Amino acid sequence: MKMIWTIVAILLVILVIGGIWASRAFSANMTRATATDAASIYDLQLETLAGEPVDMTTYRGTVALVVNTASKCGLTPQYEGLEALHRELAPEGFSVLGFPSNDFMGQEPGNPEEIMRFCRNNYDVTFPLFAKSEVKGDERSEVFQRLCAELEEPTWNFTKYVVGKDGRVIARFGPRTAPDNPRLRDTIERALAAGS
Repeated sequence: MKMIWTIVAILLVILVIGGIWASRAFSANMTRATATDAASIYDLQLETLAGEPVDMTTYRGTVALVVNTASKCGLTPQYEGLEALHRELAPEGFSVLGFPSNDFMGQEPGNPEEIMRFCRNNYDVTFPLFAKSEVKGDERSEVFQRLCAELEEPTWNFTKYVVGKDGRVIARFGPRTAPDNPRLRDTIERALAAGS
């Protein structure tokens, strides 16, 4: 009987210690998540595809559509619609921001020069393209950490995130959502109409 009480006491101590540890770990994760949730992508320092530094504060006050792109994907023709959207709405304070990524079946294998040449020659892309980035998993870039703090990470190339004038994500649209999709367009237009 004494042995049973000893085992019960040991199990209770293990449960209490485990509960305290789990509570602290959860609290620490929540603190990190809250700090990330509140973070604006416009607070970051990034690099263009050409390797030039970009202070993202230059985008503060504008609405952005952040897209992870790839040159050898069945959805690559979306570049055309993204460029059309960018050109049409840029005068209103809007920009498409492209982040080439090789995360999905190696569909963006090119170096920066090859990617830029492909985008310009095939789709006349003028919207900003940033350094090749990881967009999913534990190694995802800081931009995608912030975008995915509350919303699902990209499931494929051409996942789209609408970012408000304050640099915080408003909505996520899946890869097959075309750039001229009415719901996407409405979300962008509402963000443009909103105050800073």
